[in-house]
Amino acid sequence: MLNLEIQPVKKEFFDIAWKRLNNLTKPQGSLGKLEEIAAKLVAIYENPMPEIKKKAVLVFASDHGVTQEGVSAYPKEVTAQMVFNFLRGGAGINVLARHAGAEVVVVDVGVDYDFEKVNGLISKKVVKGTGNIAKGPALTRGDAMKCIEIGIEVVKEYHSKGYNLFATGEMGIGNTTPSSAVVSVLTNSPVEEVTGRGTGIDEETFKRKVEVIKRAIEINKPDASDPVDVLSKVGGPEIGAISGVVLCCASLRIPVVVDGFISTAGALIAYCINPAVKDYIFASHNSVEKGHKRALDFMGLKPLLDLNLRLGEGTGAALAMTIIEAGLKIYREMATFDEAGVSKSDK
Repeated sequence: MLNLEIQPVKKEFFDIAWKRLNNLTKPQGSLGKLEEIAAKLVAIYENPMPEIKKKAVLVFASDHGVTQEGVSAYPKEVTAQMVFNFLRGGAGINVLARHAGAEVVVVDVGVDYDFEKVNGLISKKVVKGTGNIAKGPALTRGDAMKCIEIGIEVVKEYHSKGYNLFATGEMGIGNTTPSSAVVSVLTNSPVEEVTGRGTGIDEETFKRKVEVIKRAIEINKPDASDPVDVLSKVGGPEIGAISGVVLCCASLRIPVVVDGFISTAGALIAYCINPAVKDYIFASHNSVEKGHKRALDFMGLKPLLDLNLRLGEGTGAALAMTIIEAGLKIYREMATFDEAGVSKSDK
């Protein structure tokens, strides 16, 4: 399953893109990151004139046993309640996905709730909540692999329907705790430097959260050289599914817009499995969670936006989709000097 073939993007397609970009009716480089985005899309799609057809934000939901340690400002029941909110179209991600012209796809990978058959929900439940990482592993290795496979399956299914731009999203009360543990282990960073306040916890809860993460790492001894081991011991189902999304998008040569801290923890696992995925990732934003920047820096990714976001769900990624699409529209629709009959700079 992890033998997906992923090739680095080819320089020749960047050359094609920059030749056109440098001949558009503007001073060279004057549209900055928008031009870089367009060139990257040409290289990812291996198409001199690529087109974004259909867009989807894949939102994976799961519960976490570590909420028993009092690390979140919200009770775990909120995970299932928010899944219903997503399905009704009332959450932040629904609003911003509509703005971006993207579909929201909600996938249950580990919510501790029996949804039965709910219209619009994709049921891929692996566990009913993870184990409490402060006392033992989050998942078995087999379940961790299943979670990665789910991310791959969902991308393949939607790609076959014509979707060729995906964003990652998640919902899971307590999931900044396993994300901090994953980032701490894989980037070899002190826990204090990659742990934030999640949904807005107070100082006492924050200190408890740091201690819980340290204990989880000490008890489970995740192997930093084995990303699946890290996922299974201190991660979570939605983190694993997101890593599968990133791996699959890279293998299919389609871009993936990664959201905030939890999504980036998933992308980090994918990167540690195969660093070539980096070429296919757009880092949407730099969140308030301080571990987020550490993970992005580790992968050498620069976020498109910095808006003090910390909601998750895929909200930052949906916003970034609008910027990415703007970059491609500039590339596709702006006239060249020759087409417009405009004189070029002679310098």
